[in-house]
Amino acid sequence: MNWLVLVAIAVVADAIRVFADNYITDVYFKGKESVSQKHFYGWFFVVMAIVMLFIFPVDFHAIPLYLIGFLVLAGCLNSLAGIPYYRAIEMDDTTNIAIFVQLAPIVYLILGWVALHESFSPHQLLGFAVILCGPFLVIATTRKRSRKLKIKAAIQASLYVIISVVANLIFVRASDVTEMSFIQDMIFVFLGKGIGNIIICGFKPTWIQRFNTVVKKTKGKMLRPLIINAVIGVTKDFTYRAALTLAPAVAIASVATDSASPIVVFFLGILFTIIWPAFGREKLDKKSVLVPLIATVLVVAGIIILQK
Repeated sequence: MNWLVLVAIAVVADAIRVFADNYITDVYFKGKESVSQKHFYGWFFVVMAIVMLFIFPVDFHAIPLYLIGFLVLAGCLNSLAGIPYYRAIEMDDTTNIAIFVQLAPIVYLILGWVALHESFSPHQLLGFAVILCGPFLVIATTRKRSRKLKIKAAIQASLYVIISVVANLIFVRASDVTEMSFIQDMIFVFLGKGIGNIIICGFKPTWIQRFNTVVKKTKGKMLRPLIINAVIGVTKDFTYRAALTLAPAVAIASVATDSASPIVVFFLGILFTIIWPAFGREKLDKKSVLVPLIATVLVVAGIIILQK
């Protein structure tokens, strides 16, 4: 399959996942402690990793355990990133969160500068400025009484991005050395996600109680969208990783994904709100559409400039 097709699938799947997360958070959890979903995802990823190990066995004698440990650590960090992510989607619309999340390329470059002593080119500094204009526009055009909440959402989304970037860098470093297939690499990432979620919920038993309470109140109806959303998330993870292995260069696949993501989220938000208002739930007045559109264009332009 062409890597561009895989990127397209990954971007659409991720956009749908974000809308589904927002829907589950608002409809079932009423915007309170939606992070308790991690209790479900913890066991989901552990079971899936175990099943995958039977289907795609790994020769543990041929792989250094410390490399497997790094892959598991990457998954654990991804699960930790879910805490600020859920807090962000409780505070703001899906489209705005997608714009804040596109700060990832900046974080990648800053970490490269700090850890690898890489220098910034004039194009990259310009790209920084253009990307930052997107979130700034969203916050600046918000009413004063709502601006504080918007800033909090931006901070939580930024924390999610920082932790996710660190996790991805660890994953890339480890997977380049393990000589396992990308599916086998992902097994240990999923195992780390599951273990991380279970440990996090172990430290917050109230989240487990909250999850069980919502399941009982909805008579189990919440479990179906959770399972569907989990499958969509796994689809995104696999197709994106496959695209990275098939693309002419990893950077090319990353640019294609980062550039397309906010555009897809923006237009899907409009589409879902029109044909399925209960799921999309985006505001469609002139200002609510125009501001995210301009911010999305700025973010995409900044990402493209960064890669020059």
